[in-house]
Amino acid sequence: MFLEAIDSPSDLKKLRMEDIRVLAGEIRDVIIQTVSVNGGHLASNLGVVELTLALHYVFDSPKDKIIWDVGHQSYTHKLITGRRKSFSTIRKEGGLSGFPRMQESVYDSFGTGHSSTSISAALGIIEGRDRNREDFKVIAVIGDGAMTAGLAFEGLNHAGHLKKDLIVILNDNEMSISQNVGALSAYMNRILTGELYRKIKKETKTFLEGIPRLGGPVAKIAQKAEETIKGLVLPGMLFEELGFDYIGPIDGHNTELIVDTLRAIRTSNSPTLVHVITKKGKGYEFSEKDPCIFHGVGPFEPETGSLIASGEGMPYSAVFGQSLTEMALEDKRIIAVTAAMKEGTGLECFAETYPDRFYDVGIAEPHAVTFAAGMATRGLRPVVAIYSTFLQRSYDEIIHDVCIQNLPVVFAIDRAGIVGDDGPTHNGLFDISFLRHIPNLVVMSPKDGAELRQMLRFSLSIDGPSAIRYPRGKIPAPLASSPEIALGHSETVRYGNDIALIAVGNCVVPALRASERLSRAGIDAMVVNARFIRPIDRDFLVALAARIPRIVTVEENVLEGGFGSSVIECLSDAEMSGVKVRRLGIPARFVEQGAQQRLRSKYGIDEDGIFLAASSLVKETTFINK
Repeated sequence: MFLEAIDSPSDLKKLRMEDIRVLAGEIRDVIIQTVSVNGGHLASNLGVVELTLALHYVFDSPKDKIIWDVGHQSYTHKLITGRRKSFSTIRKEGGLSGFPRMQESVYDSFGTGHSSTSISAALGIIEGRDRNREDFKVIAVIGDGAMTAGLAFEGLNHAGHLKKDLIVILNDNEMSISQNVGALSAYMNRILTGELYRKIKKETKTFLEGIPRLGGPVAKIAQKAEETIKGLVLPGMLFEELGFDYIGPIDGHNTELIVDTLRAIRTSNSPTLVHVITKKGKGYEFSEKDPCIFHGVGPFEPETGSLIASGEGMPYSAVFGQSLTEMALEDKRIIAVTAAMKEGTGLECFAETYPDRFYDVGIAEPHAVTFAAGMATRGLRPVVAIYSTFLQRSYDEIIHDVCIQNLPVVFAIDRAGIVGDDGPTHNGLFDISFLRHIPNLVVMSPKDGAELRQMLRFSLSIDGPSAIRYPRGKIPAPLASSPEIALGHSETVRYGNDIALIAVGNCVVPALRASERLSRAGIDAMVVNARFIRPIDRDFLVALAARIPRIVTVEENVLEGGFGSSVIECLSDAEMSGVKVRRLGIPARFVEQGAQQRLRSKYGIDEDGIFLAASSLVKETTFINK
């Protein structure tokens, strides 16, 4: 095997082109086998094997800087840059990250995980290089899906202005996570329907058809060639107008062709964009047929492509999608909006049932929020479904365009809390902190699937902005039927007298289990389902603290500015004295990758952690009182 002899790009450079083609097959086999066990991003990695090998064959990494946009396609890069022996640990606790990380390797020039950052980062590195009088090349590899985001075009625009020697590789597989929308294809279509183009097309067709005997067939051939012309000629016009030299499109699976192209542009002193066409999922039948399913996938059977079930129960995202689809039947004002995450947010059913009321705006979260705000001004009820980690990109729009104007936009915040194997770039641990202080915004979190449905219906009924945060994963077995949702009111799940456990969302179930263990230990614990993060249930909390001066708050969010902080603020404002509050949550750090339950245990927000914290607080305060 060639791969066994590759410990750095210098080893790769010793191979012949025919050897590299064999190596590409070996790498695909390793990626398929590893992801089938660990889960991860399969289709995107299989699509860039030859491109990655060509980049490292031509350029001198780590001196030359290769920046992978998003970074979920960096598995081949990791395999040939000294991490082959530890590749089996990818996405596991203490193992390799599924994304580039500067702390992990000198070959990872910039840490990534979110979309469309590569061009801006690369341009900044070039500017730093020139100011330090260094000498190396900088290459940004960006997918066609990431190119739909405004940040990518901001970077392109600035690069064209500075006229530095940035190399951008546009990896065009005609698909991001969800089908791409707008952007480049619309630009091409505008040109092809413009007056000048139509005039030339009409005159050419008339001329060809006038050729005796051959005119008709030639005209048909010309018509069929139209799409080829559109693909081969026109894309470059956009990039060239932005100040880039455009090259391509070229076959992204022809290593020799890519190598020759990269060698030709290596000495260029101006911004250059190389348009590479690849096939997502290349080399694995099942991912080629369904690259969306195999974009980010859990463990599967490599021989059949069948996903390995991860337990019973519906995911929160599926409950959300089904519930919204049902409610849309009753209320024609309901609109669904997402940012290139139709499948991930559970909106496939809604999109199929109400295609004229569903909008996928591409990787453009800020636009999604303001777009929804605009619809809300016209009496519609837009629901914006975005992962917590990606909603961070829309902070200003949430405040300025939605909340200041008090518009009835619903934010369905998926993947709130610990996400797990994708690590610090994808954990949704900040949304409580960056949302709970915004005026006019109602923020909720359900304890189970039934309550998620209730909260969604409630959000659609109020005349103002609201947000519902819920975790990644399967919903727990439903608890006893909940009372109707009332603005700002919590729910008492279990009554007690010794200590109060106030939990947010998916922390309610482990808090309830901990209370049962506390009961067996002689401690009578009350369990409260907070329901509302904003507005907080102030009157209830003050009365509770007066009766039970021991409180433990539990949340899957950073502690600073989190729900526990709001409880302390509430009691301080009420001038409550003698109340002991212990907050359980995530300390001020970025949570590394690992299994969700393992990480919850590590940070003490599972059943065991809640039990230990409550027991300790009771013992401490009992000793003090004595």
